[in-house]
Amino acid sequence: MTEDFSYSQVGLSRSLVEAGPASTELWPQGYRRVFQRIEVGHGPEVFERLSESILNWGIQRGAGLRPQAEGPATVGNRVVCGFGWGPLRLPVPCRVVWSDAEDPRLRGFGYGTLPGHPARGEEAFVAELADDSVVHFSVLAFSKPAPGIYTLGAPVSQLIQRVVTARYLRAARDLAGGKGMG
Repeated sequence: MTEDFSYSQVGLSRSLVEAGPASTELWPQGYRRVFQRIEVGHGPEVFERLSESILNWGIQRGAGLRPQAEGPATVGNRVVCGFGWGPLRLPVPCRVVWSDAEDPRLRGFGYGTLPGHPARGEEAFVAELADDSVVHFSVLAFSKPAPGIYTLGAPVSQLIQRVVTARYLRAARDLAGGKGMG
């Protein structure tokens, strides 16, 4: 399956999620890093609601990306999110590289970029239920511009990544019930 991807560290986001942001030695060299974690509410109901939304592309829809997927976020499924405004939408193809829908404390998935995506790398979306019933949402990514014309637009792509990450966080808060703290 790795021959389809536009980068070589396929599945690394799962290890990064498990290790947390402090384990800097795991992050790939030469890639921009994103790790944002917010509290979105409390209790198993909030965790279930957020988990279901993550695994069914609710975070992407909530961020305005219009995902077109082969099904829920399960390993091997392909998704193309359209990014842009109106008819000017750039297709951004990805494939799910890991997914966890069963863990009682941590659920989510990671997807990797496919040829045609303006970036190379991986992104993960995770709901966590802590022992004290606090529910967190995390988004993690490592990326760099795809070769060619996209390399020239690196500053713009970094700005877009910041904007989309903020939209993911807002979507998670909304989907979880909006009772979290930033």
